[in-house]
Amino acid sequence: MARRTRADMEQTRATLLAVARQLFSETGYAEASMDDLTARAGLTRGALYHHFGDKQGLLAAVVAQIDAEMDERLKALSDQAPTPWDGFLERCRAYLRMALEPEIQRIVLRDARVVLGAREDERCIASMRELIEQSAIVGVDAEALARMVHGSLTEAAFWIARGEDDAARLEQAGAALDLLLRNLSPE
Repeated sequence: MARRTRADMEQTRATLLAVARQLFSETGYAEASMDDLTARAGLTRGALYHHFGDKQGLLAAVVAQIDAEMDERLKALSDQAPTPWDGFLERCRAYLRMALEPEIQRIVLRDARVVLGAREDERCIASMRELIEQSAIVGVDAEALARMVHGSLTEAAFWIARGEDDAARLEQAGAALDLLLRNLSPE
């Protein structure tokens, strides 16, 4: 048997991630069959197990990929804002809007919570903490506030994603966010 190169291994991993992401988005984690996934990818179950351990490991990798993309988008928005405080506000609002995106809604906000349980996105919390520190919000620990706001946003996003009328829930969550953050403004 020929030895696979590092590039081959990376391509196999990327293919499995891409196919799983599409399948999880289309059918949901519970309905996604491993046989269908590997057939679509043109790979074996052995390749899937080698790279991800099992279906749950594959979901965790897909969620990590989506989380990283979300964080990049949020960081770009906050980087473009005129002030760190405006960047912090826009980041919070954009996170809630992302709860309406079908792929994020299904994979990250529905399936991942059920299958993987509660997760902390340390990268996102660190970015929020940095914006809070740059905003010169006084009288509160930036780490504590970042975790508090992140937890509130995450729960609101789960609530938006679960609802029948997610657009109305987004509007309600946005109004609650504005009320929550109003007294924090350094201006």
